[in-house]
Amino acid sequence: MSKPKPKDRSMSENNGDSATRPARAVKRAAPSSRKGRSLYTPAEVHEIFRRFCVQRPEPKGELEHVNAFTLLVAVVLSAQATDAGVNKATRALFAIADTPQKMLALGEERVGDCIRTIGLWRNKAKNVIALSQALIDEYDGEVPGDRDELVRLPGVGRKTANVVLNMAFGQHTMAVDTHILRIGNRIGLAPGKTPEQVEAELVRIIPDEYMRHAHHWLILHGRYVCKARKPDCPACVIADICKSPEKTTSIPAPLVELAPQEIPQSL
Repeated sequence: MSKPKPKDRSMSENNGDSATRPARAVKRAAPSSRKGRSLYTPAEVHEIFRRFCVQRPEPKGELEHVNAFTLLVAVVLSAQATDAGVNKATRALFAIADTPQKMLALGEERVGDCIRTIGLWRNKAKNVIALSQALIDEYDGEVPGDRDELVRLPGVGRKTANVVLNMAFGQHTMAVDTHILRIGNRIGLAPGKTPEQVEAELVRIIPDEYMRHAHHWLILHGRYVCKARKPDCPACVIADICKSPEKTTSIPAPLVELAPQEIPQSL
């Protein structure tokens, strides 16, 4: 007696619908890596930052400041605001208050008047006055060069502390902002769900010789080339190394030193 033939699995048992349904489009996946690990070899990472260094040997932050204190205040004010918008507000503020003592004497109301064009200005004015008082009371009016001390100040988080340590004290810190978080994940340089995860991986992989300016190179690359909405791949000097599935070309832009940076102006 012959055995019954198995059912034809190409047809759905539910009225054969699967045989007539169109195949689902396959979404292009990002390159895989070990969780939280860079997709790039040490040699590739070195080459990425070597090229950034050729482009901008001495990159600079775009927040105007005259000393460590005004830098700290500017970075605190920059949360959820553009550098251009902060610069517009702080020019008048720093002209009359460039120390904690002068800022405290100015008072919260007048500080608020100066920064009214910045988002969350009321809360930021309170923080500026409070951190000025804390610097006077605990640090003799000086900005401390220690992360643990900085994050104790009102309005100062890890990113702000890292910016100040890098720019004012020359420390090899990595402040992860929205641009760096995006690049770290988009191109697989330092995948991570949080700024802390991306920071840890970048610090692990970036050669020490490039760590001093790595923060600014990545920010500028994200701000002007690897943009949020549409990356400008033809203008990218690492297009041949980049492993992003979004890239539109593998031909790198000419590697030349760029013109000196201009501080962004706000009308």
